[in-house]
Amino acid sequence: MNWKNNLYFFLILLIFSILNGCKFYSFTGASIPAGTKTFQVNFFENLAGNRPGSIVEPGLDQEFTIALQDLFLNQTNLSIVNKGGDLLYEGEIVEFSVTPMSATSQIKAAQNRLTMEINLRYFNKKNKDDDFEKRFSHFYDFSANQQVYDVRDIALDEIFERITQNIFNETLAKW
Repeated sequence: MNWKNNLYFFLILLIFSILNGCKFYSFTGASIPAGTKTFQVNFFENLAGNRPGSIVEPGLDQEFTIALQDLFLNQTNLSIVNKGGDLLYEGEIVEFSVTPMSATSQIKAAQNRLTMEINLRYFNKKNKDDDFEKRFSHFYDFSANQQVYDVRDIALDEIFERITQNIFNETLAKW
């Protein structure tokens, strides 16, 4: 009977150890620095209209800022704050443009590419060596028979998902 008590004790200890270890590691691959409890995402202003060839998309800045905040809320246990965050994400949208990608025999575009690029500044109060500034971009290809507003929602979903995940990987997963 004593060996059963030891087995139960060992199993409980094993389960406790596994659960306790989960607060430092997540299934998203995030490696959150010890003592980090909050993050802050400042508004990503849309400066794309200042660049030749870029188009101005109203609300793009707010949508991207919210998408980045949502990703960190969903993939970490960090709390969002308006100021004084342990991790700070800020920057601007520097490109939002459509370019033709391939031509038909009638010298018309057969496919277009919607590209978005952001400039990110990342600050880690717990480890200043992690601070950096970098550009992230992604694109969405669509038929030349369609207008940007026809594919806008699908395109932005894909572009936001890729850019925000790349930011997450670069800052917390260290990929």
